[in-house]
Amino acid sequence: MKKRAAEVLTDLAESSNLAAHSSSELAGDVSAAARDDDKQRKEKELDQLRRKSRLQALPAKDLSRVGQLTPWEVLHTFGRSISLARRGAGRGLAEHWGCLKYNQALSGSSNFFMTLSAEGRETAEHYKALQSGELGTGFALALAERLLKRRYPDHFVSIVPADTTMRAGWALTSRDSGPKSGYRYRPHFLAEVWKPGEPSRVFPIASKGNHSGPSASHNQLASASAHVEALHIGEWGQTPCLVFSTELPLDGPLTVHALEAQGSSGWLDAPARVFDHALEDENIYPGIQPPTQGDSPSELEPGYHVKPELYAWFQHALARTAAASLTAFAGDDRATAPYLTKRQGQRHFTGLTHAATDSVQDARHKLLGIDFVGTDHVFRLNRKRVEAFSGVAKDLFHHLEEGRVDQYRRETYARRSTWPSDTWDSRWNGPVSVHPDGSVLAIRLLPRSR
Repeated sequence: MKKRAAEVLTDLAESSNLAAHSSSELAGDVSAAARDDDKQRKEKELDQLRRKSRLQALPAKDLSRVGQLTPWEVLHTFGRSISLARRGAGRGLAEHWGCLKYNQALSGSSNFFMTLSAEGRETAEHYKALQSGELGTGFALALAERLLKRRYPDHFVSIVPADTTMRAGWALTSRDSGPKSGYRYRPHFLAEVWKPGEPSRVFPIASKGNHSGPSASHNQLASASAHVEALHIGEWGQTPCLVFSTELPLDGPLTVHALEAQGSSGWLDAPARVFDHALEDENIYPGIQPPTQGDSPSELEPGYHVKPELYAWFQHALARTAAASLTAFAGDDRATAPYLTKRQGQRHFTGLTHAATDSVQDARHKLLGIDFVGTDHVFRLNRKRVEAFSGVAKDLFHHLEEGRVDQYRRETYARRSTWPSDTWDSRWNGPVSVHPDGSVLAIRLLPRSR
């Protein structure tokens, strides 16, 4: 029997424990899975993968303080991550609303670990790869953000899609202009840990998910190790990273399996640019430069290398892409286009869209005492009409729509610990999730129409 829509909304605001697993045994199992995959690739005469070495467990003290989160917070995290998923090619359908298809997929309470709901289990029978991958992204990025915040308490953490960011410098596919890489392995996301006026640090992230079990997660983490190894920032082999595989069993708690690689690089230590200035596409020759062996330089390895002379540009690309992701989440095409380069998909945010599919920034709501502007979406949930709203704090959005990225970052950094943590707004009468970047996702039942 399906739950009433009001019960579904109540469940979305219910906090649950998140099961996170990281251990030396897990690292060993992933190494074994990587060796098995390498052996199979060799037998099939496939190219051998270069993987991130020295994957290790996250410290137990970090995982013990992960805390609780609500299903709505997970969907907010996922929705923010896909607002530029296709570089705006599907903006008329508001790409980030794709998170709403999972509003009945998760279940839990403060005394239990989060699990799949009855509907989530039913969906898994037909759309296993899609559901596990997308929900896995939400859980992985929520966990990554919390881990990095605890490690860098006086910094801000921004997470952006790697493909969109990297396209400003490299031709990632045959359709992109510039020198082609021909290499399909890349991180899925980039976490930038930053503080105004100081060097930031970047962590490549790879995230996968499955409905199968621990052995599937071992294989996924082995694959993820190749994705994060494809991007080097600074010195060879010293870029820190995070890899995740979220196990969503049909019975039992959701479990995020996580490993990391440490390193001394990842710092973008260069004179800061003015982020308000537009970013232009670069044509960086693909390949990673290994350390020189003897008198002659080593051959380039497949992948992407952010060398010291590119630090300032890369930091600029990260800041502009993060801004575009926020304005797209708020439904403002006109504000989004200037933040993207041609190769990043700027054209998708200009021109006409098909009738009845446009996403427009024209909604305003006060939630948890804060004024937000953004876009809304009305649909039916178990026969009842509901309204979802996504947006950005009004004052911060004003900076973004006027192109003041530096001002936005200064104010967001100053307010990083002041945002409300409530999960329900009684005046709005529905679940609300507010992130430190100033974004919000809210949902409520609409009054019955005549």
